[in-house]
This record gives sequence, C-alpha cells and structure tokens, in this order.
Amino acid sequence: MLARSASVLEKCAELHVSCRTYAAAAAAACLRTAETEEQSQLSAAHERRLQEMYRATGEAQPMMQQASERKTYLPSAAEVADRLSSSKGASCSSANSTTDNNTGIDWREAVAVLQAQDRQRLQQNMLTDTFRRQHTYLRISLTEKCNLRCMYCMPEEGTDLTPKDDLLTTAEILRLSRLFVEGGVNKIRLTGGEPTLRRDIVDLTGQLNALPGLQAIGITTNGIALKRKLSDLQAQGLSLLNLSLDTLQPDRFEQMTRRRGHERVLETLDLALSLGLDPVKVNVVVMRGINDDEMGDFVELTRHKAINVRFIEYMPFDGNVWAEPKMVTYRQMLDAVQQRFPNGLQRMQDPRHEVAKNFHIPGFKGSVSFITSMTQAFCGDCNRLRLMADGNLKVCLFGANEVSLRDAMRQGASDDDLRVIISAAVDRKKAAHAGMFEIAKNKNRAMVHIGG
Repeated sequence: MLARSASVLEKCAELHVSCRTYAAAAAAACLRTAETEEQSQLSAAHERRLQEMYRATGEAQPMMQQASERKTYLPSAAEVADRLSSSKGASCSSANSTTDNNTGIDWREAVAVLQAQDRQRLQQNMLTDTFRRQHTYLRISLTEKCNLRCMYCMPEEGTDLTPKDDLLTTAEILRLSRLFVEGGVNKIRLTGGEPTLRRDIVDLTGQLNALPGLQAIGITTNGIALKRKLSDLQAQGLSLLNLSLDTLQPDRFEQMTRRRGHERVLETLDLALSLGLDPVKVNVVVMRGINDDEMGDFVELTRHKAINVRFIEYMPFDGNVWAEPKMVTYRQMLDAVQQRFPNGLQRMQDPRHEVAKNFHIPGFKGSVSFITSMTQAFCGDCNRLRLMADGNLKVCLFGANEVSLRDAMRQGASDDDLRVIISAAVDRKKAAHAGMFEIAKNKNRAMVHIGG
C-alpha cells in the first residue's frame, strides 16, 4: 500500500500543473464536503446506532450538522489522485486503518517521495492538513510510567512499558518541540503516564518556555506528586493545569485508581488556586454505576472555587474494557446536572478549537464543561497533535497510524527531513474519526502509552 501511495504521489509531482486543474474540477464534481463516500457510510451507521440508543434511553437526540454547514475545501492534486485510486481511509479510526503501530510511514520513503514536490511549501505549511486545519497545539507525553492504575487508562494486569533507551531524551524532545513551534505550534501540554514522574520536568519546562513563539505550557496530571513541584514549574513558565480526579470520595478513589492519594490531589488543587494558576481544570471521566452519582457534587465545587470541572464521555482504549452501557452520554450528563441545578446552568461562548461545551451557574466562581468525543465529535476544528514518549507522532487520538520521529532522528534525519516527515504525517490526518462504535471495535494503544 505504501509503495502504491508513493507511486501515486510521484506521478502527481510530475504532473503537478495539470493535476492542479484536474483537482479543482474533481473537487467541484465529487468532493463537495470533507467526507468521502466511506466516511458518509460510517457516519450514517454511527447515526443509526445513536438513534437506537436515544430511543432506548428516552433522551432527546442532538441536532446533527447539516450538509450545507460542513466546511468545503479544495483538495490538492495528490489528494485527488489518492482518493480516486482508493476509497479507503475515510476516517482516522476506520476499519481499514492499520492496527500495527510499526506499519506507519517509513521516514526515508516519505522524504524520497516528497523531495519531488515543493519542499519549501511543505515545510512552511507542515502543520496544515488537507482539510485546511492548522495544528497549533502539541501534547507531549514525557513518560509511560504512572503512580496510579486508573481503570479507564491502564489494564488491571498492567502493561508492558517501552524500554528506557527507546524513549525520547530531553534533547530530542527539545529539538522536536523547536521544530513544531517554528511550524506554528503556540501551546504545548505535558502529559504521560504521569508527567511529574520525569525527574527533569522543571528544567525541561523552563527550556520549552524559552522557545520563541510558544505562548502557553500546560500539564495534565493526577496531582499525586505535583504539590512539591508546582511552584517551581510555575516559575519556569507553566500556566495551565488540568487535574484528573474522578471522584470526591476517598474510598472510591482507591477503588478506581487502585492506589491511595486522594487527599494529596485535593491539596494540589487548593495550592494551584492559591498560586493564581488560571485556568485550573478538573477532568472527570464519567462512568455509569461507578461515579455518575457524583456529578452534582463536582458542580458544587465550582460555587466557591474558580475551577473548570470537565465531564468527559468514557472512551475506548486498549485494555480499559469499554462497553457502551458504561458510557454516560453528553445529554445524559447534562440532564443530571440540570436536575440538581434546575435554574442555573447557562451556556457560555466556546472559543475556537474548544473541545468542550462550556456552561456556568450565575453566582458561582467556576464553570462546568462537557467533552463529547463519542456522541458529538469535534474533529472538524481539531488543532491537536500528539508526540508520544517513544517518539511516535500520532495525529489523531483514535487513529492507529503513527510515524516514528525518534527513529528518524537517530538515523541521521536533518531538521528539514523531520519537517517533511511531520508534514507527510499531518497530511494523512482524516476528516473525522469513524464514530464510537467503530472506535470500540478497533485496536488502539492503552491511554498510558498514548498520553492523556
């Protein structure tokens, strides 16, 4: 498949001028929206399943996006040729996607193919995909290790971790971060595993903060080991904090994480507020029959604390035993909160690239949000890329396709080579993921490997 794609790209490079005219005609005739025929079929199947689910639960079905509202675009000649030669790969997590993490782009082949094209143009637009989405947000996983064993993140029996020598070094992280920032990234979030377990995280944060053009550095953490490092991290440039906390009950915390430490997380939350970090977000993965009865209590936290509580739909990853009945949908979560606060929840204006639907209650210091990755995806405005601890670049959370930037660096790739590889990977990002029922069937890495 890779050889065939390379051949198609090479031919398009040779016929670039004529293909550009052909691309416009093909786009006008066949590609009116960002969906291919396969994506339309997957979306229809996804919609049918959602309708069945809504009928079964008796909840109101959300309005689906009208075709006239979808963003139109003019694809490149290479994209038109690729789509005409194969209808596969309509979505990041389609059944046709590879599930083998080692079968992604080989960097030498990618560079060889793309050298025939306008290399300067590719480098200048390396973070803009074929759907005109500009990627300005990079999530970097610093480690696969974690001091908790959350049921939705890590299999109960544990998981094999990448050997230390195969993880990115600090110098490699900084090199790649520089290239991404030069390419347009203005926000970096440090994730894991548990990022605070990386010994040099404070120094690394300071070196990232020195990159010209970087506007914000955040961290997503369970908070267990953060308290003693938080002041130093803030001094080095950390400005955004997401705390993962799925219950306000200490005994339930031990059941869900298989570890102790609930009190330390709450102490870290209070310290963050006292230090003036803004925003401070609390991520709550809601699971039916496990913690969905605490949603009102989490909202109550926002009465006196200037925090943003974010309720997240339960998502399937390798080893977390996802099942549809365990998932509480956005509409169900919203109804539960409205029942507890019947006269208060008001919709807020969402900023561009926002993944959450934001609300607030008048008189409360904080806010409440819902992340609806499963029932109402936000792929059309996605600006995120993920650099995993092993050096693989993942352009979609739910997609199996990855490319190793670590291997390329260690085998002598120049900065220009890396820019071309990154550009090629971004160009492979699809219009949307395939919908929650397709995602659940496909193999993906455990969340501890991907990075939260």
